[in-house]
Amino acid sequence: MTQQKELYKEAMAVLKKTSRTFFIPITFLEKDLKTTVGTAYLCMRAIDEIEDHEELPNHIKTELLNETSKLLLKPFDNDAYMKLLEPYKDQLPEVTLRLSDWLTLCPEEIRETVAASTSEMAEGMAKWASKEWIVKTKEDLDEYTYYVAGLVGVMLSDIWCWGAGIETNRELAIGYGRGLQAVNILRNQSEDQERGVSFVPEGWTREDLFNYAEENLAKADEYNKSISKRSILMFCKIPLALAHKTLDTMRKGNKKMTRKEVEQTVEELTAE
Repeated sequence: MTQQKELYKEAMAVLKKTSRTFFIPITFLEKDLKTTVGTAYLCMRAIDEIEDHEELPNHIKTELLNETSKLLLKPFDNDAYMKLLEPYKDQLPEVTLRLSDWLTLCPEEIRETVAASTSEMAEGMAKWASKEWIVKTKEDLDEYTYYVAGLVGVMLSDIWCWGAGIETNRELAIGYGRGLQAVNILRNQSEDQERGVSFVPEGWTREDLFNYAEENLAKADEYNKSISKRSILMFCKIPLALAHKTLDTMRKGNKKMTRKEVEQTVEELTAE
């Protein structure tokens, strides 16, 4: 028990270090859900750090992600995982190297679901790494945003059902994830172009991408209407409110919200 408590403290510390924005809404969840969602996020962040790594060649990313995907579909073999990462362990962050710890901390009853979702995400990321993240059509964009974000929505729906008996619409959950990712794409568009990556379909304007984000965030608004439990609703409302306000900010010509605006938004939501 003491070991589990220590691992929980370490997981929350890594979570706060890797995503301050995500850490805020997770604090509203009750103990079991907080542990589950926190470790699920860390599992997905572990593979995300491989996909986003600035120095690893794409063929290495593809290999690491595909092999990790396979390991996640069976009882996780950490020795095999560490052997896989060995040549690159000095380049990879703690959150990636400790994937086995995050799976261990995740409640056993939902662990397989979290592992399967992470596996599917890793496989999808591997596919897009091999394509060098060049989106050509709306179908490409839908596929990419499903793998890197829509899947998170589906997994969270599974977690809400398991942990709180709350049924949610999976298509709306995917839309929620896609909407958040579209906001990220808009925010990072110039940097992506500089590194030779394009998530904007051929023939699309920036306005088309704004419309794509807004259409999917509207699905997120509908998704939240089905959640009655306040702690879960607060978890879902905060990222969505920040996404809506970030879109408004970018439409006015600014790249992102100020820290003060973020804090004010969270305060307004928590005061409701």
